[in-house]
Amino acid sequence: MKSARNEILGRLKAAPKTKIPIRPFLPLQKEVSLGKQELVNRFAEMFEAETGIFYRAKNNQQALEKLTEIVKREGLKSVMVSTDGVVTALDLPAWGDKNDVKVMSPKDFKGRDDFKNSVFDSVDAGITGVDFAVAESGTLGLIHDRDQARLISLAPILHIAIVPVERIIPVYESVVERVFKKEKYPSQFVFITGPSMTGDIQGHLFKGMHGPRRVIVILVG
Repeated sequence: MKSARNEILGRLKAAPKTKIPIRPFLPLQKEVSLGKQELVNRFAEMFEAETGIFYRAKNNQQALEKLTEIVKREGLKSVMVSTDGVVTALDLPAWGDKNDVKVMSPKDFKGRDDFKNSVFDSVDAGITGVDFAVAESGTLGLIHDRDQARLISLAPILHIAIVPVERIIPVYESVVERVFKKEKYPSQFVFITGPSMTGDIQGHLFKGMHGPRRVIVILVG
């Protein structure tokens, strides 16, 4: 009498061989067919749904004006900034001098420990650019390298992200394809969807336990 085990193994061996694609097909999602303004609206809607705070600015000058409003309202006295192209174009050290805000970057520190201590304990906010903004979920995508230190978006209790409008992408799959189609993969890449959030065993949610309590986006363009 054939055992159940042998019967199952026999069926598996006799089953027709099918070729499984290495990468699944991109699902048909409505964000893929949205126009530019619709993508902006979708990103803003989903970002705010995750308790993010959203602002728009027509250009870099307006972005600086929004940033000035934020630091005055929040009472920010010191910020750590990335040195990626988006942030560098704003010349935040000069802006800080005008607005009595101490602006620091990782390059101002002699060693990693000094930078780490400062970004955890001495600054009121971290300001970064972003590489991607995902419309379907209101998610930010950051490629970390020497100009985009990971701790700037992770350690301070407030993360302010400067997002060029042309970096809004419809869906996750498009972002992953762009990041990993290059010959050299980034050492680190993160998706950020709203403030840091975790929950206890009873399902009570806490913000800011493992990252920023709040995330602000200034969309430029």
